[in-house]
Amino acid sequence: MTPSPSSNKFYWQAASVIPESKAKPVKRFVASVVAALTIVVGMSSLANAQLSLNIEIDEPPINYVLTKDSNRVSQLMDRLAAKEIELEYTNDHGYLRDLLKALEIPESSQTLVFSKTSMQVQHISRRNPRAVYFNDDTYVAWIRGSSLIEMSTTDPKLGAAFYTVDMAPWRPKVKRSNYDCLGCHSTSMTQGVPGHTVRSVHPDFDGGVQAQTESFVTSHSSPFGERWGGWYVTGLHGEMQHMGNAYMRGSRLDTRNNGNRKNLREEFDTFGYLSPYSDIVALMVLEHQTQMHNVMTKADFAVRKLIYDRDETGSHDVAEWEAQIQLVAREVVDHLLFRNEAKLTSEVTGSITFARNFTDRGPVDSQGRSLREFDMRTRMFKYPCSYLIYSDAFSGLQPILKTEIYRQLLAILASEEPIERYVHLDAGTRTDILDILRATKTDLPEEWRERQ
Repeated sequence: MTPSPSSNKFYWQAASVIPESKAKPVKRFVASVVAALTIVVGMSSLANAQLSLNIEIDEPPINYVLTKDSNRVSQLMDRLAAKEIELEYTNDHGYLRDLLKALEIPESSQTLVFSKTSMQVQHISRRNPRAVYFNDDTYVAWIRGSSLIEMSTTDPKLGAAFYTVDMAPWRPKVKRSNYDCLGCHSTSMTQGVPGHTVRSVHPDFDGGVQAQTESFVTSHSSPFGERWGGWYVTGLHGEMQHMGNAYMRGSRLDTRNNGNRKNLREEFDTFGYLSPYSDIVALMVLEHQTQMHNVMTKADFAVRKLIYDRDETGSHDVAEWEAQIQLVAREVVDHLLFRNEAKLTSEVTGSITFARNFTDRGPVDSQGRSLREFDMRTRMFKYPCSYLIYSDAFSGLQPILKTEIYRQLLAILASEEPIERYVHLDAGTRTDILDILRATKTDLPEEWRERQ
């Protein structure tokens, strides 16, 4: 029996280690936040504030299944239906290449996963990994030999929306998929909302995963050594160890000689794939991006529920309301500013093509600085503020939530004193981020401009 979206339980917490047995869909959404400290310097104390919400995504105000999708994939579906665009079918890749082009997804974003942790397990193995391609909001998964492509994308109302493409040679059949996907993509692995995840497991040689072994949901805060189990990884990372390119031998993951791979030719025949790489930098971007989107979706759902409940009751406590909005916004700000990012102890080097495709998307300020500029020596980005602040997902957040996020960001970035919660941002870095945002973000509140 296929689970319905309302059979999922969401927790207001960002767990980086989730045992397999706990990553299962259950009944309700329970969001609970307890703040024991002041949010940031200059803000009122929230020592006793807490937020507890019950949200059923198939009921108001979310109404997941009944809500019409409006996103990059649904727009492509409309264009296909109107015959404004045609996708070319090839024997080797089906509609893959034209789909990526139509969705503006670079082929260099390819990452490869050989663990049997997705819908089409019968096609996936170490010799035939699943390829995942992505841009800032959309993901396409293709498996050599399968007639089905899986796609997902961020959506301002749905969080994440899921689709399949039946690759019949005469025409592609694209349809939205809900129940088949939400069983995994709306659980604790996605922070409890319809979303995306990069999962690290202990795979057997054939890619199978034993239920009793520990698995991890990875993000920019994950220890390097817990990342990419069940994934192929190409690129250089010095002395740092990861779980990629490895499989279980007995009761242990064999990580001997699994790192610093320049290509994957010794692992499987890469013929038929769009790239011979599963780029380490692309994987790191993917980890940050999936959880950043999940954080924004969770915050948006919470505020929508708060507004709905307030309107239903017709009254609310102003001080409590403001404290709740601040609590929800703080988690978004934390993730935007890479709080608790795992420090790199060796330089990471990946595909030049992916790095160029990623950074060229800009925007840049008059000095050529961009939030997309990589560091990859001690941290991911030279200027640690997520490029997803430019995304449609961020723009589509509830106005009251976005206003509070901007308020907190300005208090942090414009502060002349060190801020304990964001100690990783020194004064120069805070100023650089502030200047870049002022020069490149067009919807900043007026108070951002007044302090120039």
